Amino acid sequence: MKCPYCNKPDTAVIDSRETDDQTTIRRRRSCTQCDKRFTTYERVEGIDLKVVKKDGSKEDFDREKLKRGLVKATWKRPVAMADIDELIDEVERRLRLKSGSEVKSWEIGNLVINRLKKMDKLSYLLFASVYRDFDSLEDFQSEIEKLVAPTDQLPSDE
Repeated sequence: MKCPYCNKPDTAVIDSRETDDQTTIRRRRSCTQCDKRFTTYERVEGIDLKVVKKDGSKEDFDREKLKRGLVKATWKRPVAMADIDELIDEVERRLRLKSGSEVKSWEIGNLVINRLKKMDKLSYLLFASVYRDFDSLEDFQSEIEKLVAPTDQLPSDE
């Protein structure tokens, strides 16, 4: 592993721990040249997932692309980076449980959107506006009305 500070290839592992969900190993490393410390994460690659987009084209599943979208949606919101990573881990875990290696982009979007709605409603709205391709104020208004409507509203006796 190259040191991110001095680019020398000699580093030593100081500590290794599994993450809470036991899907990733966190390693603390120290450079033998500059003595700086850094952290790396190791996870199983598993099968390669292909994402089938709306137009029928296919591309590799990219955690970083999903993370960039979530970071944009949660920018200046009370959502920790650890929460975003956990959300992505859960989505990826669910996708890998599927029988095939291809997944439709809308399936990923639905998994993300349902979890994001529980985390932070405004971040959900921002993500949904891109994912669902909002093109008018009415689209936003309709989605906001769904968010503020009580879900367990009982019929009135009037």
